[in-house]
This record gives sequence, C-alpha cells and structure tokens, in this order.
Amino acid sequence: MGRKRYPHARELTITADCGGSNGARVRLWKRELQKLADDTGLVIRVHHYPPGTSKWNKIEHRLFCHITQNWRGRPLTDRLAVVELIGATTTKTGLKVESALDTRNYQKGIKISKVAMKCPTSPVISSTLNGTTRSGHARRNRSSCCSESP
Repeated sequence: MGRKRYPHARELTITADCGGSNGARVRLWKRELQKLADDTGLVIRVHHYPPGTSKWNKIEHRLFCHITQNWRGRPLTDRLAVVELIGATTTKTGLKVESALDTRNYQKGIKISKVAMKCPTSPVISSTLNGTTRSGHARRNRSSCCSESP
C-alpha cells in the first residue's frame, strides 16, 4: 500500500513499543527489517519507545480509538470478522483504514545466534536502540568470518 501512495520514498520510519516480537533487542526483528531494507532499497529508521510507554505512540491513539468506536461491542467471531471491522474504519477527517488477512504460515521458534549478529559481513547493520538499517546489497558476498549463516 505504501509503495503505491509514496512511489518515490527512499526512507521508512517505524515507531514501535519495546516489547514483544518487535522489541529493540530481538534479533529476528532486526534480521527481517534488514531483509525488508534489502528488498525495497529503503533506509529504515526504527524508533522504539522505552518500556512501559506505548501510550506515547500517537498512531495507537489516533487509530485504535476509531477502530474501537467502529466495533461497538460486536462479537469478534473469527479473524476475518476482525479484519473486516478494521478495514471498515473511517473518520470524518478522511482517515480510511485498509487491512487484509494474512493466511501464510510462519515458522515458530526461529533463533538468530550472537555470531550471526556480530559477523562484520552480516546483513544486520544496526543493533542500537534507535537505529538505521540500510540496504546491504554491497555486502552480498559473505566472508568466512561466520561459522553460521545469519
């Protein structure tokens, strides 16, 4: 959706809370962000809110309150009902929410080793709390410094 709306974008900024699967220390999150940067050519900047401060996330306040109003206590019987409810959310100021059900299966329990994260030719560039991830196309040919593949 973003590529259609912003075809000339060169950067993507993500604001995320610091818990769960998108936490600042989660290696898989960093690796997948690097893959996204490589696939899209975008510079990705991630700003994590400190633990316990997700209430500061403006997107949550500006979006989720409208989703809740649209829900109005209707039973959420299955995932499709939730996706349709979210997708039907609009505001008077012109916000229109788009959503889609992702039916792909994802592997559980993927572990990314410390070695894979520390290798200088690893595609993961940033391990800082608020970092920038750039496309790693120039680093495609990996040296033998890593005993494991990332």
